[in-house]
Amino acid sequence: MNSFNAFMEKHIVPFAAKLNEQRHVAAVRDAFMYTFPITMAASLVILINNLVFSKDGFIAQILFLPKFFPHLDSAQKLLTSVTNGTMNILSIFVAYLVARNLAKYFKADDMLTGMTGIAAFMILYTPAIVKDGVSYLPTTYLGAQGLFVAMICGGLVGEFLPRLSKIKKLQIHMPDMVPPAVARSFNNLIPIVIVIMLFSMLNFFIQMISPQGINDVIYKSIQTPLTHIGTNIFGVIIIAIVQNLLWLVGIHGPNTLNALRSIIFTEADLANQNYINVHGTAWGVPNRETWGVLNDVFANMGGSGMTLGLIIAIFIISKRKDYREIAKLALVPGLFNINEPLMFGLPIVLNPILAVPFVLTPVINILVGYLVTVVWNIIPTPAFGLTWTTPGPLMPFLGTGGNLLGLVIGFLCLGISVLTYFPFVVAANHMVELDPDDEKKDKKKKKEVKADDTEVAEA
Repeated sequence: MNSFNAFMEKHIVPFAAKLNEQRHVAAVRDAFMYTFPITMAASLVILINNLVFSKDGFIAQILFLPKFFPHLDSAQKLLTSVTNGTMNILSIFVAYLVARNLAKYFKADDMLTGMTGIAAFMILYTPAIVKDGVSYLPTTYLGAQGLFVAMICGGLVGEFLPRLSKIKKLQIHMPDMVPPAVARSFNNLIPIVIVIMLFSMLNFFIQMISPQGINDVIYKSIQTPLTHIGTNIFGVIIIAIVQNLLWLVGIHGPNTLNALRSIIFTEADLANQNYINVHGTAWGVPNRETWGVLNDVFANMGGSGMTLGLIIAIFIISKRKDYREIAKLALVPGLFNINEPLMFGLPIVLNPILAVPFVLTPVINILVGYLVTVVWNIIPTPAFGLTWTTPGPLMPFLGTGGNLLGLVIGFLCLGISVLTYFPFVVAANHMVELDPDDEKKDKKKKKEVKADDTEVAEA
């Protein structure tokens, strides 16, 4: 362990520190951190809605709420609209914030640059569907599935619009008596026109290749090569790796591959359910190497990347105040497999230190599940249908129909995930060991950012 930590400190930590200082990576990282309150609030609402107000929810089942409240599902309508104003438009927030953060780096007009970032994202967005003379804009890529394109749009606008706005020949100067806000708008008018025209032309050429736009191109380029993966351990591992790699670059892996997983594994899972309905046991089910059996049960505790293990590792060994505070807030959602607070709060997205365990930990636990169910056959295949919000360590216990050894293995998988994250959390500690001079610089930077925000508000 000491040699591994020394290797991390010598090679990985300096690289990660330099990467975090790169302006585009920093702009994306800070954008996700700014969205943290929104994603955290949405996660808590989703948690309540699925645990309490769903008849299949974990807490609803424990407290027998469906027996006392026959129309319990109707209560979900009270909170379902929350996601429309939070998670379902996350890409719009990110397009704005990435562009705005880069504009601050160049000391340009950050608010107008951020708004242009949104404009660029929507120009490249999937075309509206016209039916009976009414246009309907698909919402599929406004949420987490559109994050990759949002980051690219925000990055391009944030990189080039500030440079264009500093070209004097492109500036429109207004008389002194014109209000500052109006003058600012005219000063950036020509650069904004140039940027949105370029994005419109780019969208035209993209639609010549794919009429549904760039999001559809990315989606199909990921999905098509994976469509022929069968129901076996290798297929499960490959999809798990691809899914988490997508998450790391800001593409919502689970949502992107959801349709693909359904095509590959649903028939096998239904066959398992039919077997259980007939025989009353999970011993001997026909399909023991499906996504639901190996990944969802053994390798999804806390959400993608087995992030419940990361939360525990942070509590045990992390010295970073920001990590510990976010871990406290993410603990309750994490117990029920909601990990957006960690993905966007730490963040894990574009985090070079946490990337390795985020991908590696699920693979290790999928192999553990394969060994105990297929190779050694020491517990039944956990094929009983469970709601996705069931606490992770209980999955092998409940999925096997109450096998006590399954409960032990569930906590064993959680322990493995904690140990896997340990050295990387230690490495993350080293990235923020600042000397007193660095701390002073950091405080000065925060004051400058606050002053910039005040000036914008006054304008």
